Amino acid sequence: MKPRVAIPLPTSANADYNQRSWPQYAAAVERSGGQPVEIPLTATPVEIANLINTCQAVLLPGSPADVNPQKYGQDPIPETAPADLPRENVDELLLQDAHNLYKPIFAICFGIQMLNVWRGGTLVQDLSVLPVNHSAGKQVAIAHTAAVASESLLGTLLTPEEAPEQENFSRLPINSSHHQGIGIAGDGLRISARCPQDAVIEAVEGGQATEGATAHFVLGVQWHPERSYDLSPASRALFDRFIAEAKAWQPRAIHTSVATS
Repeated sequence: MKPRVAIPLPTSANADYNQRSWPQYAAAVERSGGQPVEIPLTATPVEIANLINTCQAVLLPGSPADVNPQKYGQDPIPETAPADLPRENVDELLLQDAHNLYKPIFAICFGIQMLNVWRGGTLVQDLSVLPVNHSAGKQVAIAHTAAVASESLLGTLLTPEEAPEQENFSRLPINSSHHQGIGIAGDGLRISARCPQDAVIEAVEGGQATEGATAHFVLGVQWHPERSYDLSPASRALFDRFIAEAKAWQPRAIHTSVATS
């Protein structure tokens, strides 16, 4: 059977955005062999939990919102978009379930920011002062490159034809559609890619820092591989690996301890 992948709707405030955006993530999951499952933002926690229980993996998509800065100890600045609390609440439920059960997690754009904040990290609230146009948007197929550590999980998915080596890093051409980024990486997250021009973090990875964490697939990218699925072998490889991890996922064994006399 195809593994079921929980994908929350991107936003609670803009139905048109959801209709344009969510199907792109769903299509990439389907083309790599998974079954996308829409997670509504208006459902009750019990309804969401029942849906999550039927899924083997979690994909956190982008969003026009920004993560509530108070969650990482900052006050919002004028450039920060309003928070989307229903989306944040659903993401946190999905992240908690996936970490408890070691379900694979693939986080994209806003999703990587939610993952990082949930893991105790911080964000840079506005990148517009930097020389690279990180908010280039979907009309720009290649905004800049990402310098990817070759020994990272992400690095193992790249080919030298698409991402040639330069100064001991693979240079992957990527799209870009964000104005915030990771500041301090969250607990147990390893930085696996940066923008070479301004050092903005472009990817993190790593399961939670507990026993067996090395076996937990957690990968977040700041760009949008769902948009470049047809153009980029790396984009297809990201979804293919994510779905392969979802297929291989098995529920963790539950061990009980019973006192005996």
